[in-house]
Amino acid sequence: MRTRASAAVLTGALALSVLAVPAAHASERDPGALTQFAAPAAAATGKITKVTINGGKTVAVGTSKKKFTIEVSASDRNGVSLALAALWRGSVNNPSALIMPDLLVERDPCKRTATTATCKYTVEADPRTYLVNQDAGTWNVAALALRFDDHGGEETLVEKMNYKSAKVVRAAKLTTNATPEPVKKGKTLTISGALTRASWDNLKYNGFASNSVKLQYKKKGAGAWTTVKTVKADSRGTVKTTVKASADGDYRFTYGGSGTTGSATSVADFVDVR
Repeated sequence: MRTRASAAVLTGALALSVLAVPAAHASERDPGALTQFAAPAAAATGKITKVTINGGKTVAVGTSKKKFTIEVSASDRNGVSLALAALWRGSVNNPSALIMPDLLVERDPCKRTATTATCKYTVEADPRTYLVNQDAGTWNVAALALRFDDHGGEETLVEKMNYKSAKVVRAAKLTTNATPEPVKKGKTLTISGALTRASWDNLKYNGFASNSVKLQYKKKGAGAWTTVKTVKADSRGTVKTTVKASADGDYRFTYGGSGTTGSATSVADFVDVR
């Protein structure tokens, strides 16, 4: 059985006790744990200057692990030893899911100056262990910066439970097939395909019903795609339409995505017009 995230893991990570704890997601929650992180730091003097999730792009997760990066920058007049961030959903008192760095497997992830640190981590979103369909959408981003002293102690420079938000969504796929091939100029071409979406509940791609996709065409030798028409998928995610063959070229379907689903573009199908 897949498990849900533990709030205690997030608090431990952002308090640096993650250095001694595996990144596995616990099966039991500590409802009050996140409130510890949300409390203001007693001597907060630093600043989180930037957090970038997946290079600024939406994280689209299919039916297996998805690796992406979290990059955190922080500053303080006396220097920063470590900047850290994690993604979480739910509420502070009742978190439902968590994506965070595992510092046990990271070598020093930071580049530092006298007053700043930028730390980059590779993390995993895994529907096989803790993500479920209801987790798709907007996630909160928590961030923390610390400084270590010469005696092994630590000072929290700044901590923010809701520094920003990021999108973690279900991946989509599209296919395209044009028939007949080859085709005579002026004759009818049938363009069909299927729009499917990853389920984090059953770990399969299922038909994504009643969503609009665009049929695009690129004439042989051309550099840009032209949208021919918009077509709606049926109850099984099947897409089908017709066009008149005019010249050799490629056809493809494209889907723009939604708040819980990633965008998708099919592999192009080249049609020989005679």
